[in-house]
Amino acid sequence: MKRRAFVLSALGACVALPGIALAGGLKTVAFDDSDPIATALAEGKTVFVDFTTDWCSTCAAQDRAMEALRSANPEYDANIVFVRVDYDKFGNAPVATSRNIPRRSTLIVLKGEQELGRIVAGTSKSDIKALMDTALKAATTS
Repeated sequence: MKRRAFVLSALGACVALPGIALAGGLKTVAFDDSDPIATALAEGKTVFVDFTTDWCSTCAAQDRAMEALRSANPEYDANIVFVRVDYDKFGNAPVATSRNIPRRSTLIVLKGEQELGRIVAGTSKSDIKALMDTALKAATTS
């Protein structure tokens, strides 16, 4: 498959802005100035934040792993708020700078005032699953 066709296919399967619906009915909230992260945290929810870009191949690999994991276990979506932050747009904004986000392809889990885990540029499905499991445990044991 040619690179351009692959990238467009991957983006089409994983991202549809602004409402961001993933394949299989999975829902991810697009970060905007209304700050859905702060809103969800104030409501006591556990938040999985994906600092990403549309053009990043590492981000695309992370997206594929997350989509597969979420599709295989509906408990993730039932208990965790997934938020996608466009790093090109918000990389220098407080949503990233206040959390010391070093780059795109950073995944973090938040609950209340705490960061429960982080992956930077990692694409291992088992590592991403472990981070999602951390989020699920936090969401279901409060």
